[in-house]
Amino acid sequence: MNDLDAGSQAFKAQLRLREMILAGELAPGARIAELAIVDKLGVSRTPIRAALMRLEQEGLLETMPGGGYAVRIFSEREVSDAIELRGTVEGLAARLAAERGVPGDLIEQAHVCLAEIDAVLEQPALDDGAFPRYDDLNRRFHSLLSDMAGSSVIAREIDRVVRLPFASPSGFVIVQANSPRARDMLIVAQDQHRQVLDAIEHREGARAEAIMREHSRIAQRNLREALASRDLERMPSVRLIRARA
Repeated sequence: MNDLDAGSQAFKAQLRLREMILAGELAPGARIAELAIVDKLGVSRTPIRAALMRLEQEGLLETMPGGGYAVRIFSEREVSDAIELRGTVEGLAARLAAERGVPGDLIEQAHVCLAEIDAVLEQPALDDGAFPRYDDLNRRFHSLLSDMAGSSVIAREIDRVVRLPFASPSGFVIVQANSPRARDMLIVAQDQHRQVLDAIEHREGARAEAIMREHSRIAQRNLREALASRDLERMPSVRLIRARA
């Protein structure tokens, strides 16, 4: 196997292991049995070890005193802090975008994305198919905001923070699928999307930054609701979070 093949297998193993952890297939706190993973995924130990190392760097796994890895358990405060960090970094990106100016094609892409979100939210009641569509578009809009800053440094840091467990813009969107206020909350989030884009277009840096920091508060609310409902069927990854005593 050449280095390219090994790297590809490690990446695929990383994705699959992440899915297994977030789907609850690997119990919180459980030691990872390397040989069992090798058998389950059908790849050699070398890419599995590389995948485990990357997941430890992401924060989903932790190293054990005697060697090896275990599925990490997160405190509610850790998840809340990660969401707060995302709001801070995205706020910085929005401010820089407003202050520096943004190419017209990026602004147009953002408007198109928001129009597609509007189309999803036009439904009087959102079905199960609408939430994945919203999730994809929401991630797309946040990615465009990152690009608008025109900074590889900021883009790298945003990419790093959204990879923190549960800190992505859509980390808890599925929680809203069970809420009678689901559509209302998504409309509030969409209004904030439009407001931050307006602030960027009008070169209002402080306003753009404040909106994005406030925008992350919705994720904080979803975190609290996810922990209160403990709906493990729809969000098995909630098993990984230990609520405040």
